[in-house]
Amino acid sequence: MGTALAARLRRLMRLDYGRKIFLLATLPLIATAAAIAILLNIQSRQFAEREIAVLEAQLIATKKEELRNYLSLARTAIGFIYGNALPDDERAKTEVAQILAAMLYGQDGYVFVYDYDGTNIVAPRQTWLITRNWAGLGDAEGTPVVDRLIAIARQGGGYHSYLWPKPSTGAEARMISYVVGLQDWRWAVGTGVFLDDVLGPVAAARAATEARVARTFRWIAAIALGAVLFVFATGMSITIRERRLADAKLKALTQRIFDTQEEERGRVARELHDSISQILVAVRYALELARRRFATGDARAPESLSAGIGQLNGAIQEVRRISRDLRPGVLDDLGLGPALRVLVEEFGRRTGIETEFETVVFRNRLGPEAKIALYRIAQEALTNIEKHSGASRVSLMVRGHRAGAILRIRDNGRGMAWPPADGQGGAGLGLRNMQERMDQLDGTLRILSTGSGTLIEVQVPLRHMLAPDRQGEAPAADRAPARKDSA
Repeated sequence: MGTALAARLRRLMRLDYGRKIFLLATLPLIATAAAIAILLNIQSRQFAEREIAVLEAQLIATKKEELRNYLSLARTAIGFIYGNALPDDERAKTEVAQILAAMLYGQDGYVFVYDYDGTNIVAPRQTWLITRNWAGLGDAEGTPVVDRLIAIARQGGGYHSYLWPKPSTGAEARMISYVVGLQDWRWAVGTGVFLDDVLGPVAAARAATEARVARTFRWIAAIALGAVLFVFATGMSITIRERRLADAKLKALTQRIFDTQEEERGRVARELHDSISQILVAVRYALELARRRFATGDARAPESLSAGIGQLNGAIQEVRRISRDLRPGVLDDLGLGPALRVLVEEFGRRTGIETEFETVVFRNRLGPEAKIALYRIAQEALTNIEKHSGASRVSLMVRGHRAGAILRIRDNGRGMAWPPADGQGGAGLGLRNMQERMDQLDGTLRILSTGSGTLIEVQVPLRHMLAPDRQGEAPAADRAPARKDSA
């Protein structure tokens, strides 16, 4: 069960050509969209944090200015009494304490007073602090509170931030206090404001930024999804179209294969009928004549028998020729060079066309599929030259080079149209067969044709060459002397 499941998963994970193309198109798109989204997120957050920091600084600066104004009002309210009182005037101190205790604002705002020893004198919203010494008091974060306020008051005045219980809720919150010193009385007089109303707008701004970033992410995801769907739909349409074209080409190729097979069968049948059959009929007549002469004691009987044997030898040679045309044994026994030489020599003897053949030793052996392809292309080219070109001279060259192997066939005939028009038979089918053989080998076919002749050049890539043998030479199957042969 586990093995079957694993095999099924491997089959699902195996990518076909269409899936590879789809991934090749979509993965860069998705990666680009993700990179844009991440970069936009980082830049948006950085920009928002800068804006929020500026907003927070502005709000805190506003609150600090409010605190200065509150203490300015308090000092104005007690200025006449404090300015005319002596350092030990308890009555003036009590009166000033009462005035400051009455200065309340907002829900949690008030004025507080500590003497320089740390004893609380005024705390109207937190009366449990009054008359108690709070020297050394710190907040939940360990920040000194009372001692720091007194130190700032001794220096003339300033701000201090710390955690402090809110009078309205009793919960600790961040507070900024502004304190000044009444040096004659050794009092630290201050007021503070809680930053909830500052942090609230900051938090709202940060939440709005998060919402904008999330909305941007959704838009980018939607656009990327739309693009992926578009690529998928386009790929599907292209795949369907290409599949239809491939099916049409496959049907055409199949039909061409059938036509080629039928043409080859017809050629073999014609050759068997026109040559072998006629020769065998002549052999039969010769043998019958020899039998009658032997029966009558005619002295010419051996002559008739010799004629029949000679005609039988001709039939054997003709069978060998047809067999060699179908599959030349010399190609397997001696290699491409000798097989092409035999092909060119027989072509010259049969047609009377002047031929020239040139080859060199291959440093690497040709693979079997490459040898067969080059031989068939040469065979097809010579057949076309014989039937259609009207040439009087043909040259064929085959050799190896650093990039593979090359076959070049040149004639001085009347030329032809290339590429062949659709529906063109004869030479057009042969040239298409050449092109298809090269496509199978990932090789190249180049045809140059003018009114003064045609050049056909094919190249087989290096990967269809086999490694040389241990002596560094090609084996006998691919050896050919570096020479030119003319017929």
